[in-house]
Amino acid sequence: MAFLSVKEASVKWNLSARRIQQLCRSGKLEGAVMQGRSWKIPEDADFPVREKKSPASDRLLPLPVGVSGYIETVTGYYYVDKTLFIKSFVDTRPKVSLFTRPRRFGKTLNMDMLKVFFEKSPDDTSVYFKDRAIWKCGSTYRNMQGKYPVIFLSFKDVKYSEWKQAFKDLAENIRAEYARHSLLMESAQCSSFEREYYRKIYAGTADEVELSKSLAMLSAMLHKHYGMPAVIIIDEYDTPIQQGYSCGYYENVTGFIRNLFSGAFKDNPHLAFGFMTGILRVAKESIFSGMNNLKVNTIMDDRFSEYFGFTRQEVLEMLSCYGKKEKAEEICAWYDGYRFGNSDIFNPWSVINYIDENCFPKAFWQSTGSNEIIREIIQKASPDITENLRRLLQGETVTTYVDTGVIYPEIHNNPSSIYSFLLMAGYLKNAEIIPQNDGNYICKVSIPNREIRFVYEKEIIARLPAEYGESTAAAIQQALYEKNSVRLQKSIEDYLLQTISSFDTSGEAFYQGLMLGFCAVLNNQYAVKSIRESGAGRFDIRLFPFSADLPGFIFELKYTKNEKEDLEKLAENALCQIRRKQYQAEMTQAGIHPILCIGIAFCGKRAVIRTESDENSEKIFT
Repeated sequence: MAFLSVKEASVKWNLSARRIQQLCRSGKLEGAVMQGRSWKIPEDADFPVREKKSPASDRLLPLPVGVSGYIETVTGYYYVDKTLFIKSFVDTRPKVSLFTRPRRFGKTLNMDMLKVFFEKSPDDTSVYFKDRAIWKCGSTYRNMQGKYPVIFLSFKDVKYSEWKQAFKDLAENIRAEYARHSLLMESAQCSSFEREYYRKIYAGTADEVELSKSLAMLSAMLHKHYGMPAVIIIDEYDTPIQQGYSCGYYENVTGFIRNLFSGAFKDNPHLAFGFMTGILRVAKESIFSGMNNLKVNTIMDDRFSEYFGFTRQEVLEMLSCYGKKEKAEEICAWYDGYRFGNSDIFNPWSVINYIDENCFPKAFWQSTGSNEIIREIIQKASPDITENLRRLLQGETVTTYVDTGVIYPEIHNNPSSIYSFLLMAGYLKNAEIIPQNDGNYICKVSIPNREIRFVYEKEIIARLPAEYGESTAAAIQQALYEKNSVRLQKSIEDYLLQTISSFDTSGEAFYQGLMLGFCAVLNNQYAVKSIRESGAGRFDIRLFPFSADLPGFIFELKYTKNEKEDLEKLAENALCQIRRKQYQAEMTQAGIHPILCIGIAFCGKRAVIRTESDENSEKIFT
């Protein structure tokens, strides 16, 4: 058995060597032994779990579902300590930092944590950090707590169909932040001109030009009043930009934000340091034009990589805390798979909801925001993009150039930008990275986990015409469950009658794509694979059940242009091919039973189905 030293265990679990020794002496590290004067810990020892309970009772703290305020989280909920993010920042201290991460990966909570840590306050806010990791890091960091005036804006809810509404909301966000610093209205340190400007913003009478200078003016007034430069935090800065792209006011919103940020972050003598978060960097719109003090941290960068999302150790500790250690494999399959820099990361929103709902797996993330962009990509995908999406759904990787500065208008003009966007937005993971001299990357990308696969498949179904897509898919799903070939054949033919005229050409590949789209609705119960080797050949489509209670399915498809050809015979030939080439061999070896073999023959808008089960060789479809 391999052993770790105290120092190695300390690094592995991010605990002090003293704490490791205490755990060894108290018997909380199973298998730890004293060799000479040193402790040795088994390499496979369980991560030491600190039980998180309410200080007033023995009950476990509730999970912070939908809670993004730092003080509220640390005082009443289970909190995964990310305060070392502060240390990592202070150690490098870039003037302006942009952190790009997918939605619901802890950006807002981290920004609120920074606000509480740095902001001057009449209350003693150090109490919210004294039992956290940052407080143990020394006086250098403790002395920065509560020392700066802070400007905090969040654009995460600026989602409107028209620029007029979006601008009104942006203006209200700025007005509310001015109101939070109302003491400036009468500050003797500020000039009468500044106080009058303040009143104009506060009253909501400022025009677009005046609002675009508002952050520069507010930081100057705060600096004069407190004698300290301001910290400026902008959360989810690109939400209105994405909305502007989708709704046709892209130029308006990027123009306003460019001017707003220029005053706040570019050559601003009243800025201590700034933070921004978003999904994309949006560099090429010149929003950050000339801002040579900007440090961009994307999912490709190692620095800060473990502070957005949960690490594996953090998830295992949470499972242990709530008595769900046996769910480790399932939670990994559903919500792990992201790679930020050199860190393996879990989706925190989904992990919290999964444990809160008694570990019943669902696609929690896909319901937290719009998937309009991925739907648009799928709907307008070229044949090669469609083929790559199919490969991704089958668990394969796609090699592509990744531009971390991808912008929304490029999604349809530049094919490689599609994968860049999907990667930055959390719909893909980087399985392998090859840095390029231009600052971008060649990546092997893949779908990160079962939850995101569900999102792709849902959007593929949405691709079908609205009046037929979901209802037809549901009818096919029901026919398979009921083993009703008559209904299966009718549902497929009904769909073909309504849609095939919209395609210039048809072939076996079209029909295979059609069937794969319909099978996608079964993904929660089945692993859907296509054109894979099994037995003595390559099957067209296979549905491998996750549960032993469900049957397996093998589909073999045949196509002919000859309307006089006997489709019943062609379907029977497809069925015979499944038996002859033993496509069901892999499922048989895995103990799947029964296995339903389905041969389908297509010609134009017609389909004929022949089916058979391995169960006593009886025909179970009529």
